[in-house]
Amino acid sequence: MKLWLHHVNVVSHDVPGLDRFYRDVMGMGDERPENLPRQDKTNGYAGDVAFVTDGQIQMHLAERDIGAGFRTGQIVNPVARGHIAFRTDDLDAFRAHLDAKGIPYSDWGGIATADWHQIFFYDPDGNVIEVHQVNDTAPD
Repeated sequence: MKLWLHHVNVVSHDVPGLDRFYRDVMGMGDERPENLPRQDKTNGYAGDVAFVTDGQIQMHLAERDIGAGFRTGQIVNPVARGHIAFRTDDLDAFRAHLDAKGIPYSDWGGIATADWHQIFFYDPDGNVIEVHQVNDTAPD
């Protein structure tokens, strides 16, 4: 099971303003469209999201939504305060790893993205961590 840093999610009530800041002040650029997930706005999170990158790591600038966890029935809400995300090549093995360590997680499946299977959990200080795997059905 391989695991690597994929993106940092920052939430805001002003996604366009945050997008301008990271582009104009921090020099971030556009992510290639084929690297972006298709957002599914019908399953409980319909917020706007902008995507920027430094060329290696993505930033997902998402509209803050403190009610997304309630609407989806999930304990962990990744768009209330933001999160850090890792990608894996074997999500089943990673879930088994969390189970063995006694770490509970929320399995969002493809609720927010049609192309990724996502799980979310807390680190010891309450920061939200995402681990996801690209679905077999995602476009190439």
